[in-house]
Amino acid sequence: MNYMWSYDLMESMRNTSQWLGATARAMGSYPMTAAMANPAVEWMKAWGEVTERSFERMVAKPDWGIPTVTVEDGTDHTVRVMTVVEKPFGDLIHFKVPGRSPRARRVLLVAPMSGHYATLLRKTVISLLPDCEVFVTDWHNARDIPVSEGKFDVEDYTLYLVEFMRHLGPDTHVIAVCQPAPLTLAATAYLAEEDPDAQPRTLTLIGGPIDPEANHTEVTDFGRTVTMGQLEASMIQRVGFKYAGVGRPVYPGLLQLASFINMNLGTHAQAFQDQIFRVARGEGSDHDKHNAFYDEYLAVMDMTAEFYLSTVERVFKGREIARNAFTVAGKPVDIGKITSVAVQIVEGEKDDISAPGQCLAALDLLTGLPKSKKASHLERGAGHYGIFAGRSWRNNIRPLVLRFIDQNSPGAPKRPITRPRVVASGVAPGDEPGKNVAV
Repeated sequence: MNYMWSYDLMESMRNTSQWLGATARAMGSYPMTAAMANPAVEWMKAWGEVTERSFERMVAKPDWGIPTVTVEDGTDHTVRVMTVVEKPFGDLIHFKVPGRSPRARRVLLVAPMSGHYATLLRKTVISLLPDCEVFVTDWHNARDIPVSEGKFDVEDYTLYLVEFMRHLGPDTHVIAVCQPAPLTLAATAYLAEEDPDAQPRTLTLIGGPIDPEANHTEVTDFGRTVTMGQLEASMIQRVGFKYAGVGRPVYPGLLQLASFINMNLGTHAQAFQDQIFRVARGEGSDHDKHNAFYDEYLAVMDMTAEFYLSTVERVFKGREIARNAFTVAGKPVDIGKITSVAVQIVEGEKDDISAPGQCLAALDLLTGLPKSKKASHLERGAGHYGIFAGRSWRNNIRPLVLRFIDQNSPGAPKRPITRPRVVASGVAPGDEPGKNVAV
């Protein structure tokens, strides 16, 4: 399927579905049809509204939607998203709060590159803003990156993280969520050998596949059974003529979305059926729970083919991180070289994407780190989303992470941990239907 025609065919099908929804909505809105005492007309209009919105969201990057944050004195301050480091495949952004004193905790939140935008961590950012200066890796959609910018694989991803950490300096606390956990660990080890003074103070790894073989899930089983040739033949396409990245080989976001939905097809089908009937009864709204969740869930981005394939081959199949055999530009990266960065592991008991034990394997690799700088936490009853954006994160894990940061900030005074009070739209993933978004 390494052809542009297959990519353009998928985009054409999406466009057509969006048009059909818009047409049904428009037909159901005519005064003449309103005069018909037929509930089927209202159902058709509702179906069109839900369908048009759903297919439109698939090619739109969601907004961060964090207008204000309330600080200690009770005043509201605006939040500005500032680009700190700009690069072809991803930027380092800062959520700056003008008018308030800078926070002592400087946090780099490493977002996954696994089909969804960094805005998937919106609620995580919101919860950290009152207490921290928050920086996030904002990865770009591969379809918008010209082929002249070259490749982007797991080694390039690692070097991007190295550059971002160097830019922020040593007084930084890194939090990596799921997919980037092994590469963030590798980036820290790379700095430990190449530029020790640029290492972060702490590293928190949340639900990441450090050793996928430690506890099998559907994700790891898929990675073990499929061959690289099968993956390349069935998953990789070339960006079509509509986008700036025309000709670039990618794992298309629309194809990823189909896989996400198929993991819980019945749940999603029921959610959309219920929404159509709610809209038909006049009970739907632009920012109701369904729309708030699916506006984010359906917004997918293309991954470069080399990043997707090298992740499967080197992280899952070859277990290079788990075996401490990862290399960057031919140079071995020894995780045992990390001797001063405090490392904390967070896992969810019911995580069905990165099961308990996969992330915990990182501590065994840190042979040069004293036990006093190692910590781990298993959140009882929590699924994948709960440990970084759901109730478990807000109520238990967030305070735990902030205390870990404070405990490993030499000379820093005790800092109060406030309860987040941020005005923003949307709902927290993990609190709504559609739990299985691969991260």
